[in-house]
Amino acid sequence: MLNEREIESCYLGQFIPLHYHHNMLMDQNRMHPFKSAIAYAVKPGAKVLELGGGTGVLSWFAASQASKVYCVEFNPDMVREARKFLALNPNGDKVEVIHADAFEYLPPEPVDVVICEMLHVGMLREKQVEVIESFKRRYLERFGGPLPIFLPEAVIMAVQPLQQEYDFEGFYAPIVQFQETTVIYPGTVEMAPPAVYSIIDFNQPNELVYSWQGKFVVERNGEINAMRFVTKNILQVVQERSSTIDWLMGYMTLPLATPIKAREGDVLQVSFQYRAGGAIPSLQASLQAEVLYEAALQPQRVAAFA
Repeated sequence: MLNEREIESCYLGQFIPLHYHHNMLMDQNRMHPFKSAIAYAVKPGAKVLELGGGTGVLSWFAASQASKVYCVEFNPDMVREARKFLALNPNGDKVEVIHADAFEYLPPEPVDVVICEMLHVGMLREKQVEVIESFKRRYLERFGGPLPIFLPEAVIMAVQPLQQEYDFEGFYAPIVQFQETTVIYPGTVEMAPPAVYSIIDFNQPNELVYSWQGKFVVERNGEINAMRFVTKNILQVVQERSSTIDWLMGYMTLPLATPIKAREGDVLQVSFQYRAGGAIPSLQASLQAEVLYEAALQPQRVAAFA
């Protein structure tokens, strides 16, 4: 019988089907930055650990330079698939695919680089932050310092008010949407620039709860009926070039329960709170917004997402 964590993992997306992994392999916006960042971070002869290996592709990128790669995967079906795929590729023999829980696994020796791609917009659903924080504590207890290099190194999260079209061939449905970052959507109007609400540095201790209240100056007249959540992963900092290797994930747009009429120059206040790895509805339930007018008017209060 599955324990509570295993049940939650299945629900939150840890046990995703193989065809979804195909979509990730096809996503060049994801694959190319990871390949570049791993090539930069993994030096010849390095020892590497990947937590949540999936098909094993990121471990395989590391194997081109590493002397040994430990690839940890919790889903037994994906363990079998990863072993099969790696056997078909050069250097695949350097990768040991281990069926284990990333919350509990430690390698048998110190490692130089830890790769973890349990990532979702807003650090929701997937357990990236909790897994890394747990790993750091257990690794230091067993091996002492220093900690390995983490990939990604950091995450920047931002939020932005929108006027979002929810008409689908005449059917009105305010629904959670995911949008590609390189596509212009005519039904999406940015009502103010995005504001950063959290920066995660995996080289430092991190809290598991994000609580934020911030203000926006509305740039155009319209109706604010959604909030866009933006997540940029800093896979590696390239110090000698003063640059970074980044992965900007697709946008997540959450509808507001009650749209807000806004005018250019109005000040919009937004607040929310959620736990890293939590379900999307947990963020929706906490999402609050109100418009603070420059004139001496009472604030227009908007209820939490129903």
